[in-house]
Amino acid sequence: MMLIKAPVIAQDTDALKEAWKTVTWDSCPKTYNFHMHTVFSDGQMQPETLLEQAIAIGLKGLAITDHHSVQGNLVAQAWLDNARREQPDVAWPYLWMGIEITTNLDGTDVHTLGYGFDPNHPAIKGYCQGKGPSGVEADAETVVAAIHAAGGLVVLAHPFRYRRPPSELVPLAVKIGYDGIEAFYAYGNPKPWRASSERTEQALEFADMFDLYTTCGTDTHGTSLLRRV
Repeated sequence: MMLIKAPVIAQDTDALKEAWKTVTWDSCPKTYNFHMHTVFSDGQMQPETLLEQAIAIGLKGLAITDHHSVQGNLVAQAWLDNARREQPDVAWPYLWMGIEITTNLDGTDVHTLGYGFDPNHPAIKGYCQGKGPSGVEADAETVVAAIHAAGGLVVLAHPFRYRRPPSELVPLAVKIGYDGIEAFYAYGNPKPWRASSERTEQALEFADMFDLYTTCGTDTHGTSLLRRV
């Protein structure tokens, strides 16, 4: 695999927040997609292939969220930067830095999504080594603090996939500083991809109740950005 040293990356998280404010039922998978995996964790696509699909689909913005790695992001960003230099007049999609971290939230394993952070920041580098954290480093408070220290935003992934209900987990997440919730998610891997109606409605209610940003993503692990596997 191609490994790239992380450049200093400063991303405009205010712009990311504004993008999240526009996310609706129709945003994913053809306008935005904030949850995808590559061969640098447990996905099947090379980062370049993922970007080629994103461009063909017409995505405006996206994030690669490999488990405990930012290498897929770095390879994709290098490819995108080169494409911009060669064709500066093309409206290329915006690629946000992303990661998915296995996290202990009050005794429950959840997946925490981080966005827009600087991967060179000392607080986050330990989470980008290809393996899940353990001990205090896996505690939600520590993970959230690390992402925030690196300039990023924190989102609770697929809130209905855990052994505790979101009615318990979301308030706990809010208390320690999560910024958003992955509201638009397709549980059960439907074909074609579509956000699960009842659970999405409930997630939107939690977001409204706790003033959270709402995101969307296919959680792609296979060879198509239009579905999960």
